[in-house]
Amino acid sequence: MSTVVITGGSRGIGAAAVELFAARGDRVVFLYEKNHDAARAVAQRTGAVPICCDVADGKAVEAAFRQIGDVDVLILCAGICHYGLLSSVEESVWDRLFAVNVKGIYHCVNAAMPAFLRRHAGSVITVSSMWGQVGASCEAAYSATKGAVIALTKALAKELGPSGIRVNCVAPGVILTDMCAGVDPRILEEMAQEAPVGRNGTPADVAKAMVYLADAEFVTGQILPVNGGYVI
Repeated sequence: MSTVVITGGSRGIGAAAVELFAARGDRVVFLYEKNHDAARAVAQRTGAVPICCDVADGKAVEAAFRQIGDVDVLILCAGICHYGLLSSVEESVWDRLFAVNVKGIYHCVNAAMPAFLRRHAGSVITVSSMWGQVGASCEAAYSATKGAVIALTKALAKELGPSGIRVNCVAPGVILTDMCAGVDPRILEEMAQEAPVGRNGTPADVAKAMVYLADAEFVTGQILPVNGGYVI
């Protein structure tokens, strides 16, 4: 039984990952920022352990990992988005996007590192986006953070591989989570039709890719697109 830590586990892709890893018998701990009701529901449904923690807060992350102990698989789902022209993005919004989407990975990987190094083993899975691969108009700030996640993933794979630690990334496409709640349904349908598979994704689609990467012992430094072929 592996110990799997999942950030952003109270909703969306993170919650789907909690469900899938818990269902296969892993010990699952998930971090969440503020949605206590959703976290309780996920915990009751899966048996996973919730810890309230803002991944942008390094001290809070250190405290959370002291509670968790050794980690085998670290899945970094916590993320926020922003839609709007770059000229309309306030500096505080830009900073918060990078604090959660990128610095949160820095905090969590460093907190898990002592256990990884002690056992000369570990699997880290980051979450980027197809917009981190190709960019999106009116999502420049979000795209920039997700591009940084891809670069960080590749760099860490090279840096940590000799220590037995694998680092991979999933790059989801249009996934029907609450991040899409404000998108016009007609636009979502148009995007579904543009994907070769003819539909948008579900959180479970991404969680299944995470299970593969967690178990794939000869795979590291890879960006696995989970986008239905929207970006090839």
